[in-house]
Amino acid sequence: MPDKKKTRKKTGTQDTVGAPVKRPRGSKAAPRSRPKGGTRRPRVTRPPAPAARSKVDKPPAPSFRRAPLRLAVIATVYRYLSHAQHFVDRFLVGYPYEGEWRRPNTKVVSLFVDQTPAGDQSADRAHEFGFEVYPTVAQALRCGGPELAVDGIIIIGEHGDYKSNELGQILYPRYEMFKQCVEVFEAAGRSVPVYNDKHLSYSFEKAREMVADCHRLGFPLLAGSSLPVTWRLPDLELPYGCEIEEALMIGVGGSDAMDYHALEAMQCMIERRRGGETGVASVQLIEGKKVWRAGSEGRWSKRLLEAALSRSDSPRGLTLEDGRTQDLLGSGELMKLVEEPAAYLIEFRDGLRATLLMINGAVQDFCFAAKLKGQTDPVSCQFFLSPTPNVTYSACLVAKIDEMLTTGVAPFPAERTMIVNGILESCLRSKHGGHKKLKTPHLDVFYQAPRESHHAQD
Repeated sequence: MPDKKKTRKKTGTQDTVGAPVKRPRGSKAAPRSRPKGGTRRPRVTRPPAPAARSKVDKPPAPSFRRAPLRLAVIATVYRYLSHAQHFVDRFLVGYPYEGEWRRPNTKVVSLFVDQTPAGDQSADRAHEFGFEVYPTVAQALRCGGPELAVDGIIIIGEHGDYKSNELGQILYPRYEMFKQCVEVFEAAGRSVPVYNDKHLSYSFEKAREMVADCHRLGFPLLAGSSLPVTWRLPDLELPYGCEIEEALMIGVGGSDAMDYHALEAMQCMIERRRGGETGVASVQLIEGKKVWRAGSEGRWSKRLLEAALSRSDSPRGLTLEDGRTQDLLGSGELMKLVEEPAAYLIEFRDGLRATLLMINGAVQDFCFAAKLKGQTDPVSCQFFLSPTPNVTYSACLVAKIDEMLTTGVAPFPAERTMIVNGILESCLRSKHGGHKKLKTPHLDVFYQAPRESHHAQD
């Protein structure tokens, strides 16, 4: 989930069981669409589908309610506007989603927090909601006892005082926290669903090991950004199996925090292309005037940039001075406003070209555009981010975590996050090595995106 406050400065289910739908005699049921490929999913018993209803109708009250699922939270910090506060608070009190207040059938029973800086809220939340704060990850998963004692785990390794590596990546201990959970699973001989916030790890190899662990032990793993599941303006979903000739994303903020969000937003769109995801052949990160020169040379599409900019609601510069409408690209104002542009040039193994443009100073939105084969005009949208402190787009991701905990199935594969991990790390290595183009044979990630849409629509 993007830290909206940080972004501005730098630029900066409940499961409802209903009766089965009755069809007229002689009618045929519509075919059920299922995700293909991706993360191996355990066999689960699903509740019957809710009965069809209008927007004003309410589902019938369930005749019973199962015991709440017990959650363990593993976090780096728990303070105001931290990711832990945004996500865990929603499991404590509920969250708004699809025009109603969702009260997840879960109970936070334990917390491990690695750091307690000024403004720490962990002790207050524990006292208010009646859960324990434990000194180790293993004790939090076992609730102080000898055995695994929770039904789900939320890992939030974001924020806190941690060192950075030579690539500028903050070394959050997401991998280390995850592996400690795996050790408890192995000792117990069973596992539970895990949500890992944002990156799996700063390292692609560590991320790959984490995904391999979930396959090996057979537990659902959900990870990533809130951008893929927030609202889109307009409500765009690329046709499943479409042919994409080129894609472009614009984003704002610093690296490697906000560029990660932008890359995953782009990935959730292009993974629906014909043949699914097959991996990345090469990457290059360029900066400064070379970015605009690359556009003039056709290495990225100016028309797609124009389409993406047209979806932004936050143009800077003259618009803020006197309210005028601006053609940022055509007038040349974009080049004046963006002092340090960066272009992430990505070539996929199937021939698709995709570009992320980080354009701090020009806009404050994350927007996408693509050219589809057989269509003259580009398609485009904005990934809507509501303001702090509510950041209601985080509720969209909590709804997906809730869904996984309830069903035992991750709504979309962790391989999406894994390949974005790899793309970002390789792009940063390109930058660190003098902005050279790097071949990426190790990014041989294959998966099929789910056919269903998982972004907020109501």
